[in-house]
Amino acid sequence: MLIRTLPVGPLQVNCYVVGCPRTKKAMIIDPGDEGENILAVLEHEGLDLQVVVNTHGHFDHVGANHLIIEKTGVELCMHRDDLPLLKVAAKYAESYGLPAVESPEPQRFLANGDIVTLGDLSFEVIHTPGHSPGGICLYGEGHLFSGDTLFAGSIGRTDLPGGNLDQLLSHIHSQLMVLPDDTIVHPGHGPESTIGREKSVNPFVTDVD
Repeated sequence: MLIRTLPVGPLQVNCYVVGCPRTKKAMIIDPGDEGENILAVLEHEGLDLQVVVNTHGHFDHVGANHLIIEKTGVELCMHRDDLPLLKVAAKYAESYGLPAVESPEPQRFLANGDIVTLGDLSFEVIHTPGHSPGGICLYGEGHLFSGDTLFAGSIGRTDLPGGNLDQLLSHIHSQLMVLPDDTIVHPGHGPESTIGREKSVNPFVTDVD
């Protein structure tokens, strides 16, 4: 699997370009900003973009949705429960003094257990509300794209509208910590990790057997 990580925007969101080596079909996860740079990676790697997935609707993860969808015409996907956040994302960006561009609405709503397919690759949608109501992770091929649900040594904040700490911890424990220890975790911010490492050192989950 081809994975390119691009920290984008003032909040350094990890945007991921994921591609199937054989078919060159690709997806973009969380294009938070710098859309032209993201598209340049696709061109450099010779990838055929199929879909854009937002792990959640916060402005720092969706800022380049408009540019990428306008230029490629591909499907935009996210969980339905974060549509209200997506609709106000530009206003939140403005409140932080950042450029704001309205995102198009998703063409497909993802639900827990859905599969996103890229050529030979398949990724399962795991709904992990708590950071936001419609937060999701994508799991497949030994990799977990965890959005702002799980970070290296930490978890997503829960003090924003729609956040719920108990809910977030419950889903991390029941749905993520049961994955194989060697699963590579690609979070929405910061360095990558593994499920095994998070079981050992993450203070929010070290009580999980």
